[in-house]
Amino acid sequence: MGLREKYNHAIQTAKTVGMQGQADERDGKLYFKGTTSTQAEANSIWDAIKTVPDWSKDVVADIKATGGTAIGNAVKAGRTYTVVAGDTLSKIAKDMFGNADAYHKIFEANRDQLTDPDKIKPGQVLRIP
Repeated sequence: MGLREKYNHAIQTAKTVGMQGQADERDGKLYFKGTTSTQAEANSIWDAIKTVPDWSKDVVADIKATGGTAIGNAVKAGRTYTVVAGDTLSKIAKDMFGNADAYHKIFEANRDQLTDPDKIKPGQVLRIP
């Protein structure tokens, strides 16, 4: 089994989150190099890589989050999030932007349906800026 097959889950995760870059197998290693829109997306690729116990001897990765422009692209794409039990705006912001302190951006984008950032309900569909 080659490394691309061994790390297929991580490669598919990178494709799913829209990583701009590539995963190349050479010299007995799998090289991930690319950028993602958010740190949370980069972290999800790392999480997928680390599901293989001996990943550290197989993988060399340089995955960077671009930050700023991704938020602008998300607005254009009309991204939304449906609240589930146990969610907080901080948790959603951490998952979406890689920064829990960005919760106020979500709150401001949803002022039409939120009056308090601490009062969200399961089933609410929030716009993600």
